[in-house]
Amino acid sequence: MTQKSRKQTKKETADQDEVVTFHYDKVKDFSTWFTEINKSAELSDQRYGVKGLVVFRSWTTVTLKIMYRLLEEELERYGHLPFIFPALVPESNLVKEAQHVEGFSPEVFWCTRAGADTIFEEPLALRPTSESAMYPLYSLWIRSWRDLPFKRYQSVAIWRYDTKMTRPFLRGREFYWIEAHNVFATVEEAEAQVLEDLEITKTFVEGDLAMPVIVLKRPQWDKFPGAVYTVAAESLLPNGRFIQNGTTHMLGENFARAYDVKYVDENEQEQYANQTCFGPGISRMYGAMIIMHGDNDGLILPFVLAPVQVVIIPIPKKGLKEVVIERCRKLEAQLRKAGLRVHFDNTERRPGDKYYHWEMRGVPLRLEIGNREVQDNTVTIFRRDIRTRETVPDKKLVKKVKETGKFVTDELRKRAQAHFDGAIQDANSFEEICEIMESQKVARINFCTLEMEGLACAEKIKDATGADIRGTKLGEQEKPWGLCPLCDKPGTVVAYVGKQY
Repeated sequence: MTQKSRKQTKKETADQDEVVTFHYDKVKDFSTWFTEINKSAELSDQRYGVKGLVVFRSWTTVTLKIMYRLLEEELERYGHLPFIFPALVPESNLVKEAQHVEGFSPEVFWCTRAGADTIFEEPLALRPTSESAMYPLYSLWIRSWRDLPFKRYQSVAIWRYDTKMTRPFLRGREFYWIEAHNVFATVEEAEAQVLEDLEITKTFVEGDLAMPVIVLKRPQWDKFPGAVYTVAAESLLPNGRFIQNGTTHMLGENFARAYDVKYVDENEQEQYANQTCFGPGISRMYGAMIIMHGDNDGLILPFVLAPVQVVIIPIPKKGLKEVVIERCRKLEAQLRKAGLRVHFDNTERRPGDKYYHWEMRGVPLRLEIGNREVQDNTVTIFRRDIRTRETVPDKKLVKKVKETGKFVTDELRKRAQAHFDGAIQDANSFEEICEIMESQKVARINFCTLEMEGLACAEKIKDATGADIRGTKLGEQEKPWGLCPLCDKPGTVVAYVGKQY
């Protein structure tokens, strides 16, 4: 940070030194804000030396591990079992499904040799996704209707040679996700799985990440290569851009026919299976959470996802330093025993510097312990989200911390929902669509069709504004009220238009 970016603030309490904080305007200069928050909070490092590949630092990685654990537990609650497949996929596997390979071919990283002079007879792809890796073995594992449903997932990295501008967490060439690949006897069971996937995503994103979700069925030109259809659970960020939290794809029999995934039914007849695949993007969700909840002073993390949920700061004056330190240690042990992630900052830095350090990293709650708190048997609790303090008795501390942590997440969810509710605007003309995109909001329009015939209209919007037809709301039959503003044909669907990461 440069000296020009520093701005002094007033004393927050009589017990702390004057605080120096860094302020970046998230609304007026989002790009700088996002870059600096990554540096200042030590979230990632782009100096690895390979464009598009980013190092995730410890503060980020702890939260990613929590996110993985929560989603894996949810998947297993719904009957999924884990496994791990190799990262390298033979080219012969990849080319079996024509639409799939055509869709991913420009983005594939290829491995063609080992050591100094061993050239592979067959190129190996770093998985861009794992259908072509898994399904040849599915064809060996699945034999009978008794083997179904077959629900499996893995938590891994994937690689895609994205040619667009890369940005940590949001868009890169290596990113972390969970991918679930499921097999069923019937179309109905597969479509029920699509809805289950979306419910898992919504529960996690709207609950733990505190971000509203809109579920959109993609246009045919924007579906997963080889799928029957694709549905995405998206959030709308404060800068007006959609971010895809996770997608689920109804594959039908398409991949089963390509990879010979069959089963013998109860009548001893051989049938092709119906399949789905589901990909919640862990690293992308993390980036969305940073943007959604952060402010000009740094991160604000939902309570359940914070690497440190509570930080304890001693503010001792002369004469009681050792007593204050001992009190902090006891509180740390008490909170840790209660299952909370707590850190006692006993470094030699000034209290104001400690405040800045942990506020920048988004720690939800701070406990301030000084001479007064020792004498009164109380604790002062500072909330990062609304920047307020409250003094509570020692004996009520654990209960109060847990309650207040929930309040922090609820407040973040309420703010995000308010933004979402005000961001969608109806548009009846091409000019209104352009105006809405310029104002960093989402346009809701009548649209001719999400079949391939509608692509020409979608491209007109894309060329003029950089925005896409994101799709139609799943499960809600919104009724068109007029003509498509691009071609003047009667609208058959209500579609959402917005920019994306």
